Amino acid sequence: MTDTRRRVKVYTLNEDRQWDDRGTGHVSSCYVERLKGMSLLVRAESDGSLLLESKINPNTAYQKQQDTLIVWSEAENYDLALSFQEKAGCDEIWEKICQVQGKDPSVDITQDLVDESEEERFDDMSSPGLELPSCELSRLEEIAELVASSLPSPLRREKLALALENEGYIKKLLEIFHVCEDLENIEGLHHLYEIIKGIFLLNRTALFEVMFSEECIMDVIGCLEYDPSLSQSRKHREFLTKTAKFKEVIPISDPELKQKIHQTYRVQYIQDMVLPTPSVFEENMLSTLHSFIFFNKVEIVGMLQEDEKFLTDLFAQLTDEATDEEKRQELVNFLKEFCAFSQTLQPQNRDAFFKTLSNMGILPALEVILGMDDAQVRSAATDIFSYLVEYNPSMVREFVMQEAQQNDDVSRGSPECDILLINLIIEHMICDTDPELGGAVLLMGLLRTLVDPENMLATANKTEKTEFLGFFYKHCMHVLTAPLLANTTEDKPSKDDFQTAQLLALILELLTFCVEHHTYHIKNYIINKDILRRVLVLMASKHAFLALCALRFKRKIIGLKDEFYNRYIMKSFLFEPVVKAFLNNGSRYNLMNSAIIEMFEFIRVEDIKSLTAHVIENYWKALEDVDYVQTFKGLKLRFEQQRERQDNPKLDSMRSILRNHRYRRDARTLEDEEEMWFNTDEDDMEDGEAVVPPSDKTKNDEDIMDPISKFMERKKLKESEEKEVLLKTNLSGRQSPSFKLSFSSGTKSNLTSQSSASNLPGSPGSPGSPGSPGSPGSVSKSTSQMAAITTKVILNGDRRCDMYIKRNKTLSMPKHLKYEVYK
Repeated sequence: MTDTRRRVKVYTLNEDRQWDDRGTGHVSSCYVERLKGMSLLVRAESDGSLLLESKINPNTAYQKQQDTLIVWSEAENYDLALSFQEKAGCDEIWEKICQVQGKDPSVDITQDLVDESEEERFDDMSSPGLELPSCELSRLEEIAELVASSLPSPLRREKLALALENEGYIKKLLEIFHVCEDLENIEGLHHLYEIIKGIFLLNRTALFEVMFSEECIMDVIGCLEYDPSLSQSRKHREFLTKTAKFKEVIPISDPELKQKIHQTYRVQYIQDMVLPTPSVFEENMLSTLHSFIFFNKVEIVGMLQEDEKFLTDLFAQLTDEATDEEKRQELVNFLKEFCAFSQTLQPQNRDAFFKTLSNMGILPALEVILGMDDAQVRSAATDIFSYLVEYNPSMVREFVMQEAQQNDDVSRGSPECDILLINLIIEHMICDTDPELGGAVLLMGLLRTLVDPENMLATANKTEKTEFLGFFYKHCMHVLTAPLLANTTEDKPSKDDFQTAQLLALILELLTFCVEHHTYHIKNYIINKDILRRVLVLMASKHAFLALCALRFKRKIIGLKDEFYNRYIMKSFLFEPVVKAFLNNGSRYNLMNSAIIEMFEFIRVEDIKSLTAHVIENYWKALEDVDYVQTFKGLKLRFEQQRERQDNPKLDSMRSILRNHRYRRDARTLEDEEEMWFNTDEDDMEDGEAVVPPSDKTKNDEDIMDPISKFMERKKLKESEEKEVLLKTNLSGRQSPSFKLSFSSGTKSNLTSQSSASNLPGSPGSPGSPGSPGSPGSVSKSTSQMAAITTKVILNGDRRCDMYIKRNKTLSMPKHLKYEVYK
């Protein structure tokens, strides 16, 4: 069997009963060895990848719809559809399917949809078909009962649908409808309502094509006006023929396209307004109706895209200055509906749709429309612009940058710059007359999308982020900040009404977003234009939400911990408005109070040294009485520690080393570090070096000795301690769990070991501790020629060692000996 290739689109039905477009390719039918049978293959036209490989199962029910669709189910809740570009291709593939299943190609369905018990199936199969009562007025009740009884059974529904198709039954029913209306036979009209509603639930495309034909659709709608549950009939036909008007803003020359538009509108009306809301059990019975509308819409969009004359005339009249306002409004509304219509399309179809509009010049046309005085036209143009930005912001950015490049003489503030598309959008945002600024909120969201680096592209040759942000800050940012700068020329906002406050809040929200996501562009702009100082003027606004927006803007800047920003803040004393707002807020516990405290707490926790010093040096007197939180006292403590480190840089280094030790957790690492610590300057000390008793002058000098000198002396004493302990360890062969060392002026040493914690060196009553009379080596204070030095070393958070060392001679010990510290 030869392969037959036809161009098709592959669709699958999702959980929401909507068709998802899986791609476009070429279909063929051939024998697949792996599947052991004839199969349908669809390969993508873009890269040749396999979009579909489906075996033609002899028992699968295939349906042919609208001459160019083949629909089937491969598994439970998995429906597939092939939409052919040409009817001939659909017919050829349909013949292949029917040939495999042994069916006549003239049928629209190859199998009966069976989902019943064997007994029921056997009973139904005993009769070859369903015989309908004669279509007469007197038998309408019988027909209605037959339709209702057939709906629960899939097989009976199928037989009923075939009978209705073959006998032209629907047209006969509609003839009786005219008779009943003429006779005002309400009972007959109620029966007809039930019959037509039941036919909808049969879910058959062939029946829909008859019912939705030009000659039948209005009568079908008429039958559905007589709902037995309502006291009065509805006037659907009157609405469609008299109220709803079809306007051709641009004449449509294709009669098939025009008929398809009428049909789709009426079927959509039937689905949304005429048919009652389906129950849970009936919802799946209308899936074919959903599919009918969906494929109609796809076909309409495709036909309009292919009609170049129609689109060319549309955009030509949109931009023509001679077009009157009413006509232009109709054209813009049509384009708006056209774009809204495209939102129901699948991504691939939507891509083609917007690409066509872009090629036809939709963005230049929008620029012309947005510059007009008609508010309704501008509003519709804004909606169209939002569709374009949401679809592809890069396309919009590329257009505005090309526009700027074409105008090489464009400079900031020039008339040419003001007519840039983005500046027009900003202008509409600023000039929104809605008290709630609904349009301004929408436009601000669009601007945010355009300046968001997350959706900007980067290629090997250029970076969209760099180019566009450079353009935006050069040509557009001054337009955006103009209301802010105009309203903050003094110490408080010049206009503080609600609408102005809302607008400034929107502008601040966008600027805050820029601070967070842009780098040097926004930094340069803020510093060069002194934007933060102007923003903080709004802290004096009577509207709390605006003051909080200003504070949030500053908080975002501080959160970056950028020294350029910090120097700018300190140089201009930009904490003053915040401190004033904090003090004016008083003791009120509100969002303003909490937000300001959180900002200062961030500075304290993150230890931003420059800002800490600036706040304490300039605002401490105003903040020192705030004691219900410890934030400001903590800032003062940070400041004092910082000053101490500046006065004693060596102490800062020593503290950093101690901090490193404090947070170590590994015991062996700690021991190695301690050994390295205490042995650092061991070679600097000579054997027999004596400790000279300090004179009065020395004592006075010691009083002003910097802490690092004291620390180094204590460290040397600990080294001697270590060596003597380790000497005792070598002599005794073991080291006692606790110890006390004291050396006399001679070479004799005494070691006393204790077995309990109460007798640790330095504890009351322990032999050899200072103040214990008769301890070995103890000397009275008046006659002693040595210095008694007490050192407390904290080696870890829960590991402490109190060592009291009395010495008058330093011994040189081998480096390999070790020491032990007590917990």
